[in-house]
Amino acid sequence: MPKQVINVAADDALTQIYRLANDEGEEVIAARLAERLNLKPPSMAGMLSRLKRDKLVKVDAKKRVTLTTEGFRRAENMVRRHRLAECLLVNILGLNWWQAYEEAHLVEHSISDITEPLIVERLGNPTTSPFGAIIPGSENASSMSRKRLSDQIDGTTQTIDRVFEEDEELLRFFESEELKPGATVRITERAAYRGTITITVDGKEIVLGLQAGSRIWVR
Repeated sequence: MPKQVINVAADDALTQIYRLANDEGEEVIAARLAERLNLKPPSMAGMLSRLKRDKLVKVDAKKRVTLTTEGFRRAENMVRRHRLAECLLVNILGLNWWQAYEEAHLVEHSISDITEPLIVERLGNPTTSPFGAIIPGSENASSMSRKRLSDQIDGTTQTIDRVFEEDEELLRFFESEELKPGATVRITERAAYRGTITITVDGKEIVLGLQAGSRIWVR
């Protein structure tokens, strides 16, 4: 079996640690990681034990999980290939935007050191995925915003930087409301006690739950 598809489960765990810590600025603990990976606690504990054994992660006294240098390198490589796969599927093959994450998850493990540069050349060396996330290793890529739409105040105007890509139903909603990277939104009311945020996009008023709003990062 080609080496890039031998340790799929470990690669998935490493990339989720990377996404949570590096992209979202979240503290990574086993419970949060298990939720993202859809694993039960015993399975998550076993996975972390194997990753620690292989010197890919460290777990401190407060049970916070971080990547080692080798773990980060491996995770970043997989994230890069995943986002390149998303670009390939959407921009070249014409796949629906909201389907790209799940399909790219299948494709990423089949991209090798040989095929990766060919894909990059065919895509024109992209810097971001279709969801606005930076492709690690891309030249001239800017940093990703940590500002969530749900935290913004009334009367401000923001540009969508990226959206959370791992929830297909949420992506369908974002697409139907044209909430994609590059869209300009104006916050008209943030109602914390009702749990909603009202925004205007191209003259259209949209009411979002704060949870959905937290899945959109803005500049």
